[in-house]
Amino acid sequence: MDVSRVRALRGPNLWCRQTAIEAIVSCDELERSIGEQESFGNALRARFPDIDILRLPAPGQAGSLAHALASAALRLQTQAGCPITFSRTSSTIEPGVYQVVVEYSEEEVGRLAFALAQDLCMAAMHDTPFDLADALARLRETNEDVRLGPSTGSIVSAALERAIPYRRLTQGSVVQFGWGCKQRRIQAAETDGTSAIGESIAQDKELTKMLLATAGVPVPDGRCVSSAEDAWAAALEIGAPVVVKPRDGNQGKGVTVNVQTREQVLAGYALACARGTEVIVERYFPGHDFRLLVVGDKLVAAARRDPPQVIGDGRRSIVQLVELINADPARGEGHGTSLTLIRLDVIALATIAKQGYAPDSVPEKGVRVVLRNNANLSTGGTATDVTDHVHPELAASAVAAAQMVGLDICGIDLVGDNVYEPLDKQAGRIVEVNAAPGLRMHLSPSFGKGRAVGDAIIANMFCDGDNGRIPLVAVAGTNGKTTTVRLIAHLMASAGRCVGMTNSDGVYIGHERIDTGDCSGPRSARNVLMHPYVDAAVFETARGGILREGLGFDRCDVAVVTNIGMGDHLGLNFISTVEDLAIVKRVVVENVSTDGVAVLNAADPIVAAMAENCPGGVTFFAADGNNPVLANHRARGQRVVYVEAGDIVLAEGRFERRFELDRIPLTRGGTIGFQVENAMAALAAVWALGLTWPAVQAGLGDFVNDAQAAPGRFNVFSYRGATLIADYGHNPDAMLALVRAIDSMPATRRVAVISGAGDRRDIDIRRQTEILGGAFDEVILYQDMCQRGRVDGEVLALLREGLVNARRTRAVQEIRGEFLAIDAALDQLKAGELCLILIDQVEESLAYIAQKIESDGKLLASRSVAL
Repeated sequence: MDVSRVRALRGPNLWCRQTAIEAIVSCDELERSIGEQESFGNALRARFPDIDILRLPAPGQAGSLAHALASAALRLQTQAGCPITFSRTSSTIEPGVYQVVVEYSEEEVGRLAFALAQDLCMAAMHDTPFDLADALARLRETNEDVRLGPSTGSIVSAALERAIPYRRLTQGSVVQFGWGCKQRRIQAAETDGTSAIGESIAQDKELTKMLLATAGVPVPDGRCVSSAEDAWAAALEIGAPVVVKPRDGNQGKGVTVNVQTREQVLAGYALACARGTEVIVERYFPGHDFRLLVVGDKLVAAARRDPPQVIGDGRRSIVQLVELINADPARGEGHGTSLTLIRLDVIALATIAKQGYAPDSVPEKGVRVVLRNNANLSTGGTATDVTDHVHPELAASAVAAAQMVGLDICGIDLVGDNVYEPLDKQAGRIVEVNAAPGLRMHLSPSFGKGRAVGDAIIANMFCDGDNGRIPLVAVAGTNGKTTTVRLIAHLMASAGRCVGMTNSDGVYIGHERIDTGDCSGPRSARNVLMHPYVDAAVFETARGGILREGLGFDRCDVAVVTNIGMGDHLGLNFISTVEDLAIVKRVVVENVSTDGVAVLNAADPIVAAMAENCPGGVTFFAADGNNPVLANHRARGQRVVYVEAGDIVLAEGRFERRFELDRIPLTRGGTIGFQVENAMAALAAVWALGLTWPAVQAGLGDFVNDAQAAPGRFNVFSYRGATLIADYGHNPDAMLALVRAIDSMPATRRVAVISGAGDRRDIDIRRQTEILGGAFDEVILYQDMCQRGRVDGEVLALLREGLVNARRTRAVQEIRGEFLAIDAALDQLKAGELCLILIDQVEESLAYIAQKIESDGKLLASRSVAL
């Protein structure tokens, strides 16, 4: 078994909407029918008894080793605690070659599971050992390291419940919610609205106490101290017992409570100094330790925290009792589990010594031994939910404390007898205010009901009904994508939007291009959605990016499919037929939101059929208003776009809106058929987005299809009285569209300049010149910079073969180099003639053509002056 091209599909993709690992797996003849061998199945289950039998081929069926690999990779992840369900094994057109797809929740875990599954299958195949316990331990450890912690995870889950998209920005807990100008960010339980000054104040416990006291919130007496002796002096001033803690500490680290003797105070001072630069001594208040969680202007959760402790049974030592508690699977390292492991460290040993015990002491049955005086969950304490018991006045005091410090999410530490009385009715005090509070005690308390604190945080970040999304249009198809994307973006900009656009020329934010090259993939889309200025997005969505990584978004408001036709890039990545290609292009349609719209070409049967896969509405477009698909759709009162009497017509039921083709420069008065189609698709898209008609009309009127606005998309120049057209067409459908377009443009002689991309099929390369051979008097063939795997001269030979039976072409030239081919065409061009240059290096070739035109103009001007 050979595994190659392992990819992570990080968005909705060809196979599913979930993130997934995809790999190409090649099996020899024996491995293709391994499922028929009972010995292999027995060997596999002997090494992994919990492998999902339902996902393996049934007995007697010819399941391959690839099927076993997919099943193992899935089940290993689920056994490690990953919430996934999807896997698939698909045969390709090559015998013994399969595409294996397995969902993952964390990419690093998915990749590791895939590698371990290979080891498992090989071990079963060759009867070698496989350490299942070690494999699962590695997966669990990796999952624990990379997955979101409970606090961040709860906020992400709450966002998903409201259909708010999210993107994890780091391996840690920095997460972006929403897109573009509507985005918000968090880091654990901090938000981008959390005040840095508020955080600084909360960290300074002395300043916090002063501010709270000013607001009338009860706080313990105390002061900062400068030395151990000063700490003892402060303890005498205040009156024992006291608490000694760092001025800028957190999570209860370095805190010593209920100390009375000089020795205890000095030891507490040393411990606090090890955790902070300054130390506070303050009055100790007996009572329970409560944590109150404030989000915005509301108290949303409260918990009583109890210190770690053991209850004697008369048989086990304190060490053994701690080991018994730590065996609870709910306890673990760090914050990834609901409870933390209890540690018998120096502080714990000192605490039990005060109670007259040693680690090997055996407490009598029923005797409680406290292991620490502070009740932080990070030290192994437990939490009991008391949210429903909090007195309204106490809740108001907590909110006042949070607002006085200036925190939007705040953990209030309260010491008191209870929470069902106000602070002035009991000897209770607020002892700390915490920024970025841990949420797990409220999400999964040891006792009582968990609270939806993640929901409260999201509700505080996003208003009701706001899902953090901006209008998003995805455009797919074989031809016309870039022009359609540019026109949609232009129309939205005319309506006052700051549009983020990606296409095969670059990435644009407003009028500025921020990246160059082919940016029609998911990474460019994700980058646009991170930009804080963008309030609408239009993405060219090419098949390569979908196959390579999936979509760069979870869903779109509008999906446009311009056409499929004869297809393009066939024969690559196991996409060998037009039907295969359509399935890839269809991904954008499958991921339209339920209240969104798919804009589909009714004249292309394969595209029209995609309507069945759209979760939202459908708008069909076609030049012919009598197209059966379009006419039937309109008869049912649905939206359609078509051409009638020189107008593009948008119709729905009795509604009708017309745009004159003469007022749409892109279409050259309706004479360029494929530009008319692009304009119809764009109009259907902005109709779905609800743009105002005056803005749409204005945008149509000032969208000029020149080399600046739409480089390489039927750019028309005048050269020595001849018509010069530069276009990036590179497949048979594009050639047909171009030939139909120039048929309306009179010329005494026609010349075409063309090369071919080496990664196309032989038949597609030949077909391009077969089409041109029926429309041009002369064809100049050139070999471009990149042959894409072809040997020298191979592409030229295929292009020449396409002209063998040319109906019109009588002269053929072959030239090495794109610019030399342009020179050859322009040098012989005369007034009244037409030249179509199919450019490969779009920007460079257009710049070269512009330079030639400018130079020729200067030459003519100088001759005129001389005369």
